[in-house]
Amino acid sequence: MNTHESINYLEFPAFDLAATKAFFSAAFDWSFVDYGPSYTAFTGGGMDGGFYQSDLQARAALGSVLVVLYSQDLAATQAKVEAAGGVILQDVYEFPGGRRFHFAEPSGNEFAVWSE
Repeated sequence: MNTHESINYLEFPAFDLAATKAFFSAAFDWSFVDYGPSYTAFTGGGMDGGFYQSDLQARAALGSVLVVLYSQDLAATQAKVEAAGGVILQDVYEFPGGRRFHFAEPSGNEFAVWSE
């Protein structure tokens, strides 16, 4: 359901759409629909979005927003991320309210996963 004036959709750059799709399908069970050769939309991530063909990367150190996913089992999620080809950028660390790690997917975009 669309909610007036709320965040509704996220878009990310990706230089390797096929690898990015394969990663998120394997690690998080996201589904994809292609709209031409340079755009793919995803569902299943808690919020719908898409990846567009680009040589850019979304990295927090470059000023990009950091998308943080939730996990009930941080170690299991990290294992799935690594098995699917994700690169750990920051090992698990504690913060007030929980623990988290950061990773890059095959196109280099940075995401984080947290748990209580």
